[in-house]
Amino acid sequence: MKHVLFLSYDGLTDPLGPSQIIPYLAGLTRYGYRFTILSCEKKNIYAEKKQLIEELLKDIPINWVPLWYHKNPPILSSVIDYREMKRQAARIFKNDPFMMVHTRPGLPELAAIHIKKKWGVKFFNDVRGFWADERVDGGMWNRKNPLFNLVYLFFKRNEKKALIKADGINCLTRAARIEMQSWPFLKDRDISVVSCAADLNLFDPSRFNAEKKAAIRQQLGLNQEDQVFCYLGSIGGWYLTAEMMRLCKKISTQIPHAKFLFISPHRHEIILEEAAKEGVPAEKITTVHANRFQVPEYLSIANFAIFFIKPCYSKISSSPTKHGELMAMGIPVITNTGVGDVAEIVCESDSGILLENFDEPAMNKAVMEIHTRTFNRESIRQAAFTYYSLEKAVQSYRSAYDKILG
Repeated sequence: MKHVLFLSYDGLTDPLGPSQIIPYLAGLTRYGYRFTILSCEKKNIYAEKKQLIEELLKDIPINWVPLWYHKNPPILSSVIDYREMKRQAARIFKNDPFMMVHTRPGLPELAAIHIKKKWGVKFFNDVRGFWADERVDGGMWNRKNPLFNLVYLFFKRNEKKALIKADGINCLTRAARIEMQSWPFLKDRDISVVSCAADLNLFDPSRFNAEKKAAIRQQLGLNQEDQVFCYLGSIGGWYLTAEMMRLCKKISTQIPHAKFLFISPHRHEIILEEAAKEGVPAEKITTVHANRFQVPEYLSIANFAIFFIKPCYSKISSSPTKHGELMAMGIPVITNTGVGDVAEIVCESDSGILLENFDEPAMNKAVMEIHTRTFNRESIRQAAFTYYSLEKAVQSYRSAYDKILG
């Protein structure tokens, strides 16, 4: 089997590990590839999720080498992570040479440039976001600070260098590919598009009959007549919690039996604080933690899903994992334009309600559409097979791998 080194600055124990990284690579092992994964793990999450990840990997040819993620001190911590990534990659190559390095953006790209130069291995650049611009748009790097501006410019130069040196390039959205191919140095490059995929077998509403859904509602303290609006995923950063709560307030006022279910790994106190600020009654808010396998259970009772993401430059490269999972469950979404291909997919599949902005008229129009529009949940699920199929994603990656490695 052909050995590939996969570098990720996200941990396998982070949410994207079980939902994105492992399913893709596990699928590729069916076609003659085996992997070593170097990932940077947060210590508290690692302690909690290590056993789950090991269970997922135990029967497939994937070797996991976790590194510690260092958050502080700023900048210096990233240098520490980068040096350790290079050191471990050298150790792996010495003991079990790999033919290609597959990276995600940021520090792994820098390591990949070093690895390609030192050992001559192939390099697959998986641009799953405009990383440096995401740091600016998300408020992590303030370019008015001279130090952070230098860091931003350093990574932008190296993002360009990594794209030029890559033997293959992938991005998440059609919008990102159009943008990237407008850059002169990529004008003639072939760029594949593989969006974030959903496990359509796990996220399958047919697994939950009326009895199961009634039990889930009872567990959460929800009545059978309650209309459930859910949110799935992390809070803060690009996810616009205050704007979502403003919409929840309008919905709450006009739909007496509306309840709001937040399925989120952390920061539940922020959810409740924002609800209080916007005047959403606390008794209408339910917050739950859920592992990957529990998420479909909670989604099975949702009538609509809400997610607002900051519509900024870097987000044209974003493919929200939650969108594929919600579509797989047949749930219509209420979301905003300006994020990757989401608006185009919603329009093409008639699978939700779009807001052009977050002003009063836009929100009032969205609430009116909740009352007046009907959605076919089965057709929404079928559209997920077109846009977010894991098997299609695996085949696209396989094609890219085969083109690079023969």
